[in-house]
Amino acid sequence: MAMLKREELTSIPAASGDLNALLGRGSEFEGKLTFEGTVRIDGKFTGTIVTNDVLVVGEGAKVSAEITCGTVIVHGEINGNVRAKNAVELHHPAKMRGNIEAPSLMVEKGVIFEGQSKMEALDKNASKAAPAPAPAVAAVKP
Repeated sequence: MAMLKREELTSIPAASGDLNALLGRGSEFEGKLTFEGTVRIDGKFTGTIVTNDVLVVGEGAKVSAEITCGTVIVHGEINGNVRAKNAVELHHPAKMRGNIEAPSLMVEKGVIFEGQSKMEALDKNASKAAPAPAPAVAAVKP
């Protein structure tokens, strides 16, 4: 099992709470992941991820999944659509290929994002129709 260095463990934002599970570097998993709390993926994951809490995709991670989370923090690579109740954060050197739906989206300089973004609260009680999201392709180079 891959172990994180103390510096890597502390690089997760304090607001995300305690780390409940880790899929370490060199690990591969395929299936459906559901959890409470904070989970960090540093390996390869393929499938579906569902939670109301925090998912951290570490640098070097490759995730091919449909993701529904509270908050998603990305430093690695995601191929698939992301729906977040709270926020999506794309930090350099993240690569995001897929659509994002979240009330808050942060894209750091140097991130590659290919997809569409729709920024509104994921409240199922909201009845007003929103315009179709505009396609977005961004490659911000330092």
